[in-house]
Amino acid sequence: MKYYSGLDVSLKETFISIVDEKGKIVKEEVVASESDAIAKCLLDQDKRYEVIGIESGQLSISMCKELRSFGLPVVCVDARHMAAALSARINKNDKNDARGIAQMMRVGLYKEVLVKSDESCQIKVALGSRRQLICSKQQIVGTIRGLLKIHGIKLGKRSKFETFALRIQETINNVDEISRSSIEALLHSLKTIEESIRKLDKILSEQGRKDEDCKLLTTVPGVGVIVAMTYKAAIDDPYRFETSYTVGAYMGLSPRQYASGEVDRHGSISKMGPMECRSMLYEAAQVS
Repeated sequence: MKYYSGLDVSLKETFISIVDEKGKIVKEEVVASESDAIAKCLLDQDKRYEVIGIESGQLSISMCKELRSFGLPVVCVDARHMAAALSARINKNDKNDARGIAQMMRVGLYKEVLVKSDESCQIKVALGSRRQLICSKQQIVGTIRGLLKIHGIKLGKRSKFETFALRIQETINNVDEISRSSIEALLHSLKTIEESIRKLDKILSEQGRKDEDCKLLTTVPGVGVIVAMTYKAAIDDPYRFETSYTVGAYMGLSPRQYASGEVDRHGSISKMGPMECRSMLYEAAQVS
């Protein structure tokens, strides 16, 4: 007999539901959200699993890879699609979610999503760290400008960090000691963030120069190393797309459509998919 399983993974615990080919519940158990514990629970049943479903999320990438190393046929499914299927249930809890996932795997009503490669994950970590540092830098710069306005000091146009820091040091000499010490503390944090951004830029630039795909992408007007690396990390495996037109839809750049009866209306872009990559592509298009 064939068996199917659904995993509802949370930070601490994972609810496991196992059903047979007729939809009958065979086993349900709650274990720690560790691949060893989940694999032990599934393998101890001595069942021949056709497919095991886990919703896409922050833990799904590592969880899928680790469970597959145990020989389990784990599939990562689209969480949005699965949520729509599970929304018909009256009671929302981990047990019902795991049951619903198992049943959807049994009848084949799921959309499999790609589990990103290790290389893609490494690039995404570096890009995500860089993006967060840039946001922190912008917040601190805005805070410094706002605090100086209290003393009637206006810094004017934006400039490079070295020039910006020098201008601040010159302007805060005439303010009180408490304000000067506070702004110097922010300036010190800003300097550390700037150094970290440059370090990550160097790492990404070196990685981009070694990558043939990135070198090819940078020949496009407006596309630099950061944009190329972001795009490659988002695509990961280009062969999963049937045509190049579907890449635009994956990036959320295709228009929405509402068609019902005699109404057929096309709206703005869907904005689905990786937001950071879409933003980078938009900036590159504006520069070019």
